[in-house]
Amino acid sequence: MAKLDFNIKAEIREDMGKGASRRLRHQDKVPAILYGGDKAPVALTVDHNKVNNMADYEAFYSHILTLEIDGKKHQAILKDMQRHPYKPKLTHLDFQRVEAGHKLHTHIPLHFINEATAKGVKDEGGVIVHHVNDVEITCLPKDLPEYLEVDVASLAVGDTVHLTDLNLPNGVELVELTKGEDHDQAVVSVTAPRVEKEEEPEAEESAEAEAPAEEEKKDEE
Repeated sequence: MAKLDFNIKAEIREDMGKGASRRLRHQDKVPAILYGGDKAPVALTVDHNKVNNMADYEAFYSHILTLEIDGKKHQAILKDMQRHPYKPKLTHLDFQRVEAGHKLHTHIPLHFINEATAKGVKDEGGVIVHHVNDVEITCLPKDLPEYLEVDVASLAVGDTVHLTDLNLPNGVELVELTKGEDHDQAVVSVTAPRVEKEEEPEAEESAEAEAPAEEEKKDEE
């Protein structure tokens, strides 16, 4: 696991339906599916606890995984993970086949570095604001990065890093930027610290001054 070696043993699932899936979960198994490429989808079952432990690692969601089915190894990426609404349980997994020479689409996380020492934070008291925490990329399997680093050290208050400012590894393309120039969305920025205005006492003082005047007028009447 330390080497990010995510190997999952899976069994082909013959028994389908909600009832069958419920029985699997009682046996600490999770129903799953492997699809993609030019092969038919395959219904699978995997060990719940092992996959649940892997899910604690950020890399599990952006790394190429190895599914071992009937003694054969298949490369895949996790495309979807469903969880129980209130129990710490996985309920279904979707895996997509990875084939050498065929580009894949997936999301990878952004790692923001030097936030505490950023110019706008350290020298100007600004606040770092994350606009997105992951990005969708397309690349060949061999070029898949685990994450992208975003260095904010030089950002001053008012500065913003956009998608076009990210340093991409060779062979990696941002899906959002393929949609046009107007999709160059903000990634992270430094904003000025929020200053709360003190309440001005003028209105209260004016009201206090008017009160005695009204009382004097009543006395005169």
